[in-house]
Amino acid sequence: MNYYQSKIIANTTVEKLRPKVEEELKKVGFGVLTEIDIQKTMKKKLNKEYLPHLILGACSPVYADKIISVEPHISTLLPCNVTLRDLGDGNVEVSAMNPLKAMQAVKNEKVKPIAEEVQHQLSVVLKNL
Repeated sequence: MNYYQSKIIANTTVEKLRPKVEEELKKVGFGVLTEIDIQKTMKKKLNKEYLPHLILGACSPVYADKIISVEPHISTLLPCNVTLRDLGDGNVEVSAMNPLKAMQAVKNEKVKPIAEEVQHQLSVVLKNL
């Protein structure tokens, strides 16, 4: 089992695809809380050139409440990252973390069913792109 799941979207750009990704996240109850622009950050900090690459910190208040209620330290693993990465060939890879894999180190059986629900929702987002 991979620590992420992904899908390649043909003939697009990160800039064009981002609104669609956010729309699909919203449909399953997630919003974007944070954003890291890898391209801009690496240019500023290291003067290195990168293709467009965003890390979106997606969160569902409902799932966050459920998971924090059963395992307060799980907040170190939140939010769920969804990335958009220009592949340099006119295609963009959209990846989402695998909550089941990310949370498997947590030794609390109450976490697994919630992680499975979140995993399903992120799979729906990718499927609908």
